[in-house]
Amino acid sequence: MPFKFDLITTDPTGARHGRVSTPHGDIETPFFMPVGTKAAVKALTPEELSTLGAQIVLSNTYHLYLRPGHGVIEELGGLHKFMNWDGPILTDSGGYQVFSLGKLRKIDEAGAHFSSHLDGTPLTLTPESAMEIQEALGADIIMALDECTPYPADYEYAKKSMERTHRWARRCKEAHNSIVNGKYQALFGIVQGSMYEDLRRASARAIVEIGFDGYAIGGLSVGEEKELLREMTSLTASVLPVESLRYLMGVGTPEDLVASVEAGVDMFDCVMPTRNARNGTLFTSRGKLGIKNALFERDSGPLDPECGCYTCVNYSRAYLRHLFIAGEMLSSRLNTIHNLHYYTGLMECMREAIKAGEFARFKAGFLAGIREGV
Repeated sequence: MPFKFDLITTDPTGARHGRVSTPHGDIETPFFMPVGTKAAVKALTPEELSTLGAQIVLSNTYHLYLRPGHGVIEELGGLHKFMNWDGPILTDSGGYQVFSLGKLRKIDEAGAHFSSHLDGTPLTLTPESAMEIQEALGADIIMALDECTPYPADYEYAKKSMERTHRWARRCKEAHNSIVNGKYQALFGIVQGSMYEDLRRASARAIVEIGFDGYAIGGLSVGEEKELLREMTSLTASVLPVESLRYLMGVGTPEDLVASVEAGVDMFDCVMPTRNARNGTLFTSRGKLGIKNALFERDSGPLDPECGCYTCVNYSRAYLRHLFIAGEMLSSRLNTIHNLHYYTGLMECMREAIKAGEFARFKAGFLAGIREGV
């Protein structure tokens, strides 16, 4: 089955609903990808992810390259079989993880040179090796290697970094074999340009000219102010082709997701729901809730009265607080179940609102709810 995106409905606000066809099933847009960095979404099984409404998961090239190695995963039948997930998978190229290494990495025209955070082994990730690794993993959607421009960055640095991303994108496309084990593997290009409007426009045009199966908005959620994040997201999305998937990488809060869907973005990923769950921060229909708060010590009510997830149906705020304070492993599991149910449910609500042509009304109700507080 080839990779295909069909845009079905566009709301008057600009929010979009569509369908993505992949070798491992269809995905309804807009959608959120739980992050399974090392071929596992922390605290949950793949079967639980499916029950929670996850349509696709994200894994990471950098981490799987280091451990257990893409060759091992390929030998064992590919990433889908390795992690027992039969739905679509997207793999990030590892560019952001290399960027995060700071002084442990050096970037030049050849690629990114870095020391493994595991044992210090010197390694290099090039556009060609990024394609080789992701082809071995066998994901349905893979990403071109890019240079994630830090924030803040002066104009000249941002421009040079963006142009290198374009050259790497061409090399990725030239190196990529689109048919992997008899199945089509989609390749996405990434737009950079930091927080400069003219660079964002130029980058979007350049990446589209190279030609990819979809287009990602990179280099955001790297420390910039919320207003800049949303401004650059909206600007970049407006330059990308209407008929292609638009992917905002590494974003974000529920409010960010709603604003970005309104700007015409189709797909998202972020560690926020899972990481926050482990840290005791939970997302509800009335905003964020810190479960360790002493206020909940004797609270017999559900975490979110409007939520029908397993955690909310079966456990009280008092019990969830006890588990977190006591450091019980069950705390991470129950909190993660709730947060991912919240995120997938939010995306489903947005899809339904777009279909009905009522996204503006949905957004107003959503914002009013979280302003009320827990």
